Amino acid sequence: MIADGAEDEDKWLAASAAAFKQNAFYMQRAIDTNNLKDALKYSAQMLSELRTSKLSPQKYYDLYMRAFDELRKLEIFFMEETRRGCSVIELYELVQHAGNILPRLYLLCTAGSVYIKTKEAPAKEILKDLVEMCRGIQHPLRGLFLRSYLAQISRDKLPDIGSEYEGDADTVTDAVEFVLLNFTEMNKLWVRMQHQGPARDKERREKERGELRDLVGKNLHVLSQLEGVDLDMYRDTVLPRVLEQIVNCRDEIAQYYLVDCIIQVFPDEYHLQTLDVLLGACPQLQPSVDIMTVLSRLMERLSNYAALNAEVLPYFLQVEAFSKLNIAIGKVIEAQEDMPILSAVTLYSSLLKFTLHVHPDRLDYADQVLGSCVKQLTGKGKIDDPRATKEIVSLLSAPLEKYNDVVIALKLTNYPLVVEYLDNETKRVMASVIIRSIMKNNTLITKAEKVEALLELIKGLINDLDEPQGLEVDEDDFEEEQNSVARLIHMLYNDDSEEMFKIISILKKHFLTGGPKRMKFTIPPLVVSSLKLIRRLPVEGDNPFGKEASVTATKIFQFLNQIIEALPSVPSPDLAFRLYLQCAEAANKCDEEPIAYEFFTQAYILYEEEISDSKAQVTALQLIIGTLQRMHVFGVENRDTLTHKATGYSAKLLKKPDQCRAVYACSHLFWLEDHETIHDGERVLLCLKRALKIANSAQQMASTARGSTGSVTLFIEMLNKYLYFYEKGIPQITVESIESLIQLIKNEESVLSDPSAESFFASTLRFMESQKQKGGAISDRYEEIKV
Repeated sequence: MIADGAEDEDKWLAASAAAFKQNAFYMQRAIDTNNLKDALKYSAQMLSELRTSKLSPQKYYDLYMRAFDELRKLEIFFMEETRRGCSVIELYELVQHAGNILPRLYLLCTAGSVYIKTKEAPAKEILKDLVEMCRGIQHPLRGLFLRSYLAQISRDKLPDIGSEYEGDADTVTDAVEFVLLNFTEMNKLWVRMQHQGPARDKERREKERGELRDLVGKNLHVLSQLEGVDLDMYRDTVLPRVLEQIVNCRDEIAQYYLVDCIIQVFPDEYHLQTLDVLLGACPQLQPSVDIMTVLSRLMERLSNYAALNAEVLPYFLQVEAFSKLNIAIGKVIEAQEDMPILSAVTLYSSLLKFTLHVHPDRLDYADQVLGSCVKQLTGKGKIDDPRATKEIVSLLSAPLEKYNDVVIALKLTNYPLVVEYLDNETKRVMASVIIRSIMKNNTLITKAEKVEALLELIKGLINDLDEPQGLEVDEDDFEEEQNSVARLIHMLYNDDSEEMFKIISILKKHFLTGGPKRMKFTIPPLVVSSLKLIRRLPVEGDNPFGKEASVTATKIFQFLNQIIEALPSVPSPDLAFRLYLQCAEAANKCDEEPIAYEFFTQAYILYEEEISDSKAQVTALQLIIGTLQRMHVFGVENRDTLTHKATGYSAKLLKKPDQCRAVYACSHLFWLEDHETIHDGERVLLCLKRALKIANSAQQMASTARGSTGSVTLFIEMLNKYLYFYEKGIPQITVESIESLIQLIKNEESVLSDPSAESFFASTLRFMESQKQKGGAISDRYEEIKV
């Protein structure tokens, strides 16, 4: 059916165009022969084709443009006729003899244009006559195009200030009156189109009206271009009259388009000075009008105006722009009871962005907007409209983007109240936005109460929220989120020890209730932050308050013990193990022997009870030996206990090579250069002999199991250890023991079959030779060794 209708329209247009072209030909021939009578006759017949009701607006526009082009030729002809002596008054009356009213009015408008140009009568009188005469066409489509033609030909002939057609006083008022009257009549015709035809064609009619809207809007554009329309006239005459017509037409399409036209075509200065008038009309519009978009565009224009012209900022305060906009938005929402939550949030989002651009120093304004938004969200529960939640995120992100400082956003008391209306997933998104802002701008948060407020805002990332059963969280996303929280911890800092301890105490409170999955990400940076605080504390002798100080190393170590204890249950025993050793080393630097011993004890318990994988045991034992080697705080008894345990663990490793390496590593626990009381050569030798015995055992096992003696790498490693302690001057490490070990390696066949072992051994021998060349005591000692 639609296809058939389109084909019929094409046929009707083709027929009208053919008749139009024929009459236009005869009209042109009459013009060429200066035959006014025939020119009027054929032009009237040509224009009669515009009387059709069979064409859609798009097709009718095609025909209208043909007429417009021909009428321009006719207007030139009329002008030439007046120069040849024809009376323009007679011409003006002559064209009114056309038989049909539509051609008559087109010709009258054309003749009227010539009449104004001759200046034989005031322009205002002729324009008034023309705009009144056009009332004769009440068909919406034909009337719109006729009045559009009138607006087009009169545009450069209005009696405006500075125009050649300017007459006596108040002629600008006449020009404005003419345009307003034409606008009013055109709008009535445009609105009437909506109510013609069956209801089933409503969608088609709305589309056709959309195609014609610029015809109506051009009148407002003409008004905005008039030199005589200053602020006073705009405020007192133009805006009230236009708004009256917009409100009274009660048509949502017209109201939305025309209010938007006002905002777009008139100067920003006018909008600023007439805000109360413009905003007062908004609640009177139809409930279905998309007032959200209109007001958002108004606030965007005013924001850009303020951004480009700093000198106008005082005027915004003078006219109380924020207050008027805030009240107007409230009235609009109140008037439209069924307004979607998306529209309400979008309005407040636009108002907040306007406020941040125009009044960045007025945080109370921004907080007021957020409070109004909270009021609208009250009783709505969690927002489930994805577009609305996206707009809320945009609303909450605006202060962060403007100030580049989360601390300022934390001063907004209503900020966290808005966050509460987001669903859990969006809370996580918003929390990530906040953290990214902090990291991007290197924002340090130095007050405990601000840290508390921040953690409340980002609790979507640091707490297990009430998630629906069966909801799976992407592991990669989860890890990225938690890593961002870990990085955030280092931005929470204060030089004052007491305030810093309050900060880490708040972090502890939140992180320990954050769920086991998060702790392995959040506890380590909290431990590091606490250890940094310990290093900043004055030593007891330098602290005038001594043990009475509110923040002491002992207090922080107790705090650390409490948070690390939570990790084995995560389970992350290996992480807790490492942290205990780090804390023990920190206690060592503070000369806190009981605390250091307790941390070591906890690490040993974890090693025995939780670390069962053989590779993990090897790594853990290396950490134990390395940390214990750096400890100087322990007395003889405690140190013996810990070293004895370490050597015992070494001998119990699963693989013989691992046993050997761990045992010879333990030898370093009995000889510390910077600790004169720990120089026990006997026990060093005992460890090395035990390691050598284990290496022999490993060789035998390899021979039995594989039929080969296995690698000699262990023996070469042992040789290097012997050389190290020999160089340190330990008397128990003799030349004979080194020479016998070298001989043992040379006798092993596998040293030649294993390139890496052969290279390792060769490097060791070259080292020995280089030491001999150095001279001095070291050289003398190495000279004793015969290779």
